[in-house]
Amino acid sequence: MEEVAFITKPKGFMANGVAAGMKTDLANIYPDGELNKILDVGMVYSEYPCNVAGVYTSNLVKGHSLVRSIDIIESGRKVRGIIVNSKNANAGVGPVGVLDADKVAECAASLLNCSSDEILTASTGVIGYRLPVDKITAVIPELVNNLSSDEQNAHRAEFAMMTTDTVPKEVSAYLTLSNGKTVTISAMAKGSGMIHPNLATMICVFTTDADIDSSALKSILTKSVKYTFNRVSVDGDTSVCDMVTVLANGASGERIEEGSEDYSLFEEAFAKLCEDIARMLASDGEGATKFIEIEVFGAKDEYDAKLIVTSVARSPLVKTAFFGEDANIGRVLTAVGYSGARFDPEKVDILVGDMLFFHYGVCVEFDEEEATKMLSEHDIHVVIKLQEGEAYDRMFTCDFSYDYVKINGSYRT
Repeated sequence: MEEVAFITKPKGFMANGVAAGMKTDLANIYPDGELNKILDVGMVYSEYPCNVAGVYTSNLVKGHSLVRSIDIIESGRKVRGIIVNSKNANAGVGPVGVLDADKVAECAASLLNCSSDEILTASTGVIGYRLPVDKITAVIPELVNNLSSDEQNAHRAEFAMMTTDTVPKEVSAYLTLSNGKTVTISAMAKGSGMIHPNLATMICVFTTDADIDSSALKSILTKSVKYTFNRVSVDGDTSVCDMVTVLANGASGERIEEGSEDYSLFEEAFAKLCEDIARMLASDGEGATKFIEIEVFGAKDEYDAKLIVTSVARSPLVKTAFFGEDANIGRVLTAVGYSGARFDPEKVDILVGDMLFFHYGVCVEFDEEEATKMLSEHDIHVVIKLQEGEAYDRMFTCDFSYDYVKINGSYRT
């Protein structure tokens, strides 16, 4: 039986989630469990100071809670935890946005007997409205006083940062080191819309009880996101609040040095968890009914390979065809053609699943009934072969359904 994943599995971490009254109008989109429907402020906290690293949205417009956290993380100081709120992005309100995030952190820090600079902040939701500081600080005592390593509390923290997500996104792994001892890595994430490559297109928090330097964490994180979080596209939009951060508190007592065998083991396990979360994000795209993995083989170079998978993944015509279970694979070929990549159209093969649709750029006969059956599956695999070189890339995406328009046509209400 598979073990349940949650953010407080690593030693020394605690979490909680509470309701500040910001999310009641979104109650209908959440899984069963009345309490989970209204949680909107979550926290992850460590009993011990943590080394920390992060990667952030490349959008030039950045949320104020995020800007505050970037300043703390990039300063190199240790942190103790992070507070995440949903429903309000704390973005597009001017300098007061950072001051509001400061007030939230200061309120929590005063109860935890630590510095406010040791508490990171993150916000997600609607842009252009001030953070309701009074509502949030009113529930901070409840949030802090009930922090625990309990599994249920960990799940509450996850639900508190969800917006249009329909399922929680949590992963954990036990890693056996070369000396036979173990360290643990966990993560929780939110993300369903406004997701497209350009660094960390969601909010994701990693925890580990390994003793590892911030510089090593940064190196591992930057390398791991390249083909995982940076290869997820739901709708081609990149949000302003997005961050992946990792907190390492060393509570296991196991030191991991950069360049060591254990470092390689840790990096491999971390990248696998990043991929698991990335797949969850694409599968739970707003209104999605399909998970689509796109792979390109034989591109001239990495640049062209990325152009192609990105072009296909963000094509509305490709995404709607898969939603309608219509084997109109000429739309894939078209998206490859306008991607900007360099290739000979007369050497292109395209397969969906095991079924060949184009061979050397020419449409081949296929069984319509079998194609429809294949496209009715939840997971769809598109393979594009170019015969131009050795470069490879992949992208995770989803279809566009009627519900995507419904969700985003009335997001504020």
